[in-house]
Amino acid sequence: MNIFELLLLAAIWGASFLFMRIAVPELGPLPLIALRVGIAALVLAPVLRLAAARSQLRAKLWPLFVVGLTNSALPFCLLAYSTLYVNAGLDSVLNATTPLWAAAIGAAAFRIPIQRHQTVGLLIGLLGVVVLVSETLGSGAVGGLRAVVAALLATFSYGFAVNYSKRRLAGVQPFVVAFGSQFFAAVALLPVALLSWPTHSITPSTWGYVGALGVVCTGFAYVLFFRLVENVGSAYAASVTFLIPIFGVIWGAVFLGEHITPMTLIGGAIILFGTAVASGKIAAGLMKKSATPR
Repeated sequence: MNIFELLLLAAIWGASFLFMRIAVPELGPLPLIALRVGIAALVLAPVLRLAAARSQLRAKLWPLFVVGLTNSALPFCLLAYSTLYVNAGLDSVLNATTPLWAAAIGAAAFRIPIQRHQTVGLLIGLLGVVVLVSETLGSGAVGGLRAVVAALLATFSYGFAVNYSKRRLAGVQPFVVAFGSQFFAAVALLPVALLSWPTHSITPSTWGYVGALGVVCTGFAYVLFFRLVENVGSAYAASVTFLIPIFGVIWGAVFLGEHITPMTLIGGAIILFGTAVASGKIAAGLMKKSATPR
């Protein structure tokens, strides 16, 4: 059951890149993401029925606002902008660099000691990014460089949010963090979204993708993620990072006809390997294997 939920979560989060790729040309990045986080906040709002949740929300208003900006508003907008110029599969693979940034930022800004395997993983991941984007940049596609930079800035923001939330939101109920981050992201994006709201009418299918992004890919996905954390632990739930790019590439190829090139596969594999090394999963696996009696 847990493996099914993990695969379902990866499929859902992988599909978010597909929905953004389809909807953002018509709505624009800012209105699309404002709607996404606003809908997600409504889906998660029932958590406020609990007095303890309301108390924690009031006590942590500023940290939740910061996490809302750095873990939702900013990275979602950057990734949505990126999908204007690069395909959904590439964006989903670049998204897998988040744990690499988390390790680097933890060491540089939060004084968390970085271990040798993390350094090795960071270097491997960087090589993977170079391989992955070389084809896009070499093709001379308009906006390609800006799109790649935007996607990497998004994962940099995620990396900061991971470390900040561990430091400032320890002990806060996960669903309070989920609701608070989406609510404050919506509050922050509402003014700029209104200023950039499209003047043309929006097709019904696009509204459907917006609803899927908010309800399924954000609200329901958070519920599923924290259910996994509760049932099997955060380490197991975090392994979804390795599966999201697989689904992102598959959905892009199946529904948008995106071409899967050898460089995409090679670069993506290197990034995922580097992420596994940096997160300690490879090292832990090898140590466990070496300790097994023969």
